[in-house]
Amino acid sequence: MKVTGFTFIRNAVKYDYPIVEAIRSILPLCDEVIVNIGNSDDATDALIRAIQSSKIKIYNSIWNDELREGGFVLAEETNKALAHVSADADWCIYIQGDEVIHEQYYPAIRTAMEKYKDDFRVEGLLFKYVHFYASYDYIGDSRKWYDREIRIIRNDKSIRSYRDAQGFRKDGRKLHVKEIDAYVYHYGWVKHPSFQLKKINDFGKLWRKEGDPEQKIPVIAGSSYDYSEIDSLELFKGTHPAVMQDRVKSKNWSFDFDISRKKFSLSKRILYWIEKMTGKRLFNYENYERI
Repeated sequence: MKVTGFTFIRNAVKYDYPIVEAIRSILPLCDEVIVNIGNSDDATDALIRAIQSSKIKIYNSIWNDELREGGFVLAEETNKALAHVSADADWCIYIQGDEVIHEQYYPAIRTAMEKYKDDFRVEGLLFKYVHFYASYDYIGDSRKWYDREIRIIRNDKSIRSYRDAQGFRKDGRKLHVKEIDAYVYHYGWVKHPSFQLKKINDFGKLWRKEGDPEQKIPVIAGSSYDYSEIDSLELFKGTHPAVMQDRVKSKNWSFDFDISRKKFSLSKRILYWIEKMTGKRLFNYENYERI
């Protein structure tokens, strides 16, 4: 069984992406890892090359700013990386620049890839998600966070990244997937407040067309992002991946939150507690088809 990882990144230093940790977290699972580096204003290229793994294959790309609306450029850059995957790979592991896989899930991931390798009904493997917010100590637990997504796909050239690169489609339809007992740790909302504000304001441009009114995706004023207005958080009770330990220890800002505070409408409060009691998320949009 041959496994190829793939990812894309741009301005990792400027926006403090944990891309090195993301790549290192999938290296043990992969025979090769494709990294598509976009035209950057910083030392992203040097950052990736410093990983010094013979498995890593680097390609360079120029982002198409004409694809700003809806974040479609993110799917295009994902597809550019996917296009470089070797024809003899069986599975492709996708990791975004702010996602990390904990080493405790390696056995489950390997087992699933072996189990479904020759079952061509299975076009992708579905991961559960943990979304860290503001600090490495808190996670988002409301319905605003997606709870599952595809992060392993079969090496099929008709499978393409979809919309803003959150999921995948095959000939325009949702992929047929099996859920596995493994999580992706999403760290995109854990940054120094000044980095977070810069990232949000700059990335808002990816969802606006030229000439759109600013109120469509407004620019946030100030010098740092206010994390306190989140609807609901809970304490993280697990451990962070080994590759994240140095980053966690170097955190240079503080954040405290009253986890008893819930800012929900009545309907969302009811759905929240149903999910907490049963583990089921009612009326949830799923970007895949389970088999």
